[in-house]
Amino acid sequence: MSNKIQLDLTPKEAHDKINSLAANERLIKRSIDARRRGNIRVLLTLESGVDSGEVVDSGFMARDVSDCPSAVIVGSGPAGLFAALALIEKGIKPIILERGKNVRERKKDVASINRGGEVDPDSNYCFGEGGAGTYSDGKLYTRSKKRGDNSRILNILHSHGADASVLWEAHPHIGTDKLPNVIEAIRQTIEKCGAEVRFGSRVTELLIKNKKVVGVKLLNDESIESRAVIIATGHSARDFYEMLHQKEVELEAKNFAVGVRVEHHQELIDKIQYKAERGDFLPPAAYSLVTQAKGRGVYSFCMCPGGFIVPAATATGECVVNGMSPSGRNNRFANSGIVTEVRSEDLEDYKKHFGVLAGLQFQAQLESMAHTQAGRNGNQAPAQRLYDFVNGKHSNSLLETSYHPGIEASDLHHWLPRFVGDSLREGFRAFNNKMQGFLTNEAQVIGVESRTSSPVRVPRDPQTMMHTVIEGLFPAGEGAGYAGGILSSAIDGMLAAEKLSEFLNS
Repeated sequence: MSNKIQLDLTPKEAHDKINSLAANERLIKRSIDARRRGNIRVLLTLESGVDSGEVVDSGFMARDVSDCPSAVIVGSGPAGLFAALALIEKGIKPIILERGKNVRERKKDVASINRGGEVDPDSNYCFGEGGAGTYSDGKLYTRSKKRGDNSRILNILHSHGADASVLWEAHPHIGTDKLPNVIEAIRQTIEKCGAEVRFGSRVTELLIKNKKVVGVKLLNDESIESRAVIIATGHSARDFYEMLHQKEVELEAKNFAVGVRVEHHQELIDKIQYKAERGDFLPPAAYSLVTQAKGRGVYSFCMCPGGFIVPAATATGECVVNGMSPSGRNNRFANSGIVTEVRSEDLEDYKKHFGVLAGLQFQAQLESMAHTQAGRNGNQAPAQRLYDFVNGKHSNSLLETSYHPGIEASDLHHWLPRFVGDSLREGFRAFNNKMQGFLTNEAQVIGVESRTSSPVRVPRDPQTMMHTVIEGLFPAGEGAGYAGGILSSAIDGMLAAEKLSEFLNS
């Protein structure tokens, strides 16, 4: 009979315990309590009376679906891949259509972007096998438990190569250096079950007849018939939203957020958060910040300890930044998105011309402006020292950065939309009250962080997860407006697949 044991240890004691578990012990959770100055504690939850060497079952039931009825999945991000796994379990053959390349070929295009090369609109940091998460970190934390069982997703990732720590860390993380191999292994599992994964297959039209899905059309004019389609295109597939709008598929505008990336030296964040030197037995410190400023929310997003800032544009002429961390989180810098809400009332002028797609146009204009401010020089990004940004001063010089294409001095306080800039500046002041030393000119902001989520939602019935008007259309994941990261998107994709199965079998 097993039972749980909770231990409150010093960092070294916890390190030693994790590396010397008894034969009948299994680590379930590790979290860090750094609230008390000079007395950091590591909290371990162990399960005793078990076989510590037992292989954790992923829970995925593989079966051959080569000759089974099929369904189309548009996109191979976490929602699409995990939807495919769920369809296989239900005896349905997934046909995954991915506009981008596989992870190995995609890696070359990402490397070219880092060197200032042209952005391939189908293969970049957002598009390609694994979606936006593949080359932008691999954090597996979600605050929401409402959608389903997070542990099942974590077990599947672990069984496909993710480190065992994802099963017990309070904030699990795979790392951008390891996640591509995990994604590739999941795709290989899908293919071994007889499913199809087609790269370089951009869907340009959803085929609809009498308000029912009948298939999709690709860029090469090939049509694929299907009475059930999961759309898992991610938050950056603007052309897909525009196509749906042209087809008069009902869409909804939703609130989203934009802002900047702030970059500090990791050593400073460690000292602020741990209130002491980090030492050898603690991970690089992270932070999570939220406040109200100018009547709207300002918060940290996708915080990357020991990480890099990366160019996440999906077309030439845009400047978009995101963050990532390798598995070791061993870079000298820490970065995080600091973003503020964009509401419907902020976009009245855009709505007059673009209707439900107003948010997309606002994003696009902001990204074009950032590109111009960086001098249109390759994939460089506009930057300003943090204290200067908050106090409306020009930065005469910039700091070293992890952003490989390079940065260009720019007065972001002048050209960011006023409601964005004012809220961010007030937010940074409030964050400094929570983390003394956070607001410093030894940090800098780099713009723009504009792809936190989709400005558009594809509406669906909460019971059937099917589009409210189009029969057989199942919106899923972050791009459809129902998730906010790898874990929640994967869960949402699996739930959509289960409802699709019910639909086909009804």
